[in-house]
Amino acid sequence: MQLEPPAVPPALPSIRARLNRAALGLLLLPAAATAQDPATNQLDVTALLYGEQGRAQVWEPVVRASRLFGNGQALAGQLTVDVITGASPSGALPSGEVQTSTSPSGNVTTIPAGAIPLTDFSDRRVALDGEWVLPFGRFTTTTLGAHASHEKDYDSAGVNGRFSFELMQKLLTLTVGGGVNEDSVSPIGGTPDGLSDGTVTYDRSNSKRSTSLLLGMSRVLTRRWVVGLDGTRTDESGYLTEPYKLLSQMDPATGMPVGQLTDKRPSSRSRNSLLASSAYHFSRDILYSSYRYYWDSWDVQSHTLDLKYRHDLEDDWYVEPHLRLYQQSAATFYVGGLVDGAPLPNFATADYRLGDLTTITVGTTFAFHILDSPSQWTVRAEYIRQAGDSSPPGVIGVQRGFDLAPPIDTISVVFGYSLPF
Repeated sequence: MQLEPPAVPPALPSIRARLNRAALGLLLLPAAATAQDPATNQLDVTALLYGEQGRAQVWEPVVRASRLFGNGQALAGQLTVDVITGASPSGALPSGEVQTSTSPSGNVTTIPAGAIPLTDFSDRRVALDGEWVLPFGRFTTTTLGAHASHEKDYDSAGVNGRFSFELMQKLLTLTVGGGVNEDSVSPIGGTPDGLSDGTVTYDRSNSKRSTSLLLGMSRVLTRRWVVGLDGTRTDESGYLTEPYKLLSQMDPATGMPVGQLTDKRPSSRSRNSLLASSAYHFSRDILYSSYRYYWDSWDVQSHTLDLKYRHDLEDDWYVEPHLRLYQQSAATFYVGGLVDGAPLPNFATADYRLGDLTTITVGTTFAFHILDSPSQWTVRAEYIRQAGDSSPPGVIGVQRGFDLAPPIDTISVVFGYSLPF
């Protein structure tokens, strides 16, 4: 059972985190039709503009077409294009002197004294998703999906399935699903050995596999209140290292950077999450709320609280304020840097996305119609502020005087257009 109506895609959670669709819940489709309803079509077009202050910018157009048949079947296809440019922290530490670095593509970057080293990048990703919803009888629905995406150093393909069963005169819905993704990682400039100086690389692609399992339920408590509980498990194996991230080696006396090593992460990761959600319909408005707890085998834990309040206006117009709070703990092998000459650990990363993080998102969605057209326009604007650990584990000497994770301010705007026909 759907607790929230289809909406425009959310802002990207983090730049350079792969934008692959999860193996579960591939596309949002219109609510199932009854057997007496005629076939209907719908076209949804959205465009995301996302910008981090002084860092990455994203432009993401999405086109989705769906057809809902009179017997309850539904087909949907979606095309997504992500264009990403800008800069991202390399993982290296700042220095009191000017630093010069060379990217895998040969670009030379000069980092001012005291500045956090950034790496310029640009990428484009094209993804195709498809989904088929097939009812069996009055109480069972099967959903089958497929996904494929390509970017210059990453390819992904996957399939997924989901089964929903309605019980207690359709007051209770149980869902079970699963999916498999097969990915190929081909770093620009070759694959370096982990925790090496990066001068020796291998011209090869690296495989990565992920399998997912979903168990969920939703329950109609009253005429106005629906609640849900979902649990997911995802197991990843293969090449999970970020080949473009670095770690600084620090002088044991001063903490000044004296060298750089490449990132290295374990070759397996198990992710788990529990999501509790609620939708309460007042006489006019709707309150959506959810809490998600996440934990994995890298000892990353996170808490997410999400609140939306939809206030309906005249003629199907509405405004929907949004508040999201996110807090994350660091992975066990997350460090600010490594001391030169000390024994190397088995795994280490300075990628801030695996460190302590706190994120606050505040935004509003506004939906409206133009004249008497059945199409709906949607505009959503959000402000995102993210802060990390300013003094992560392992830093010594002069590094304690730098803010190694300054707050990042981000603005995202999504324009949406939906046309039933």
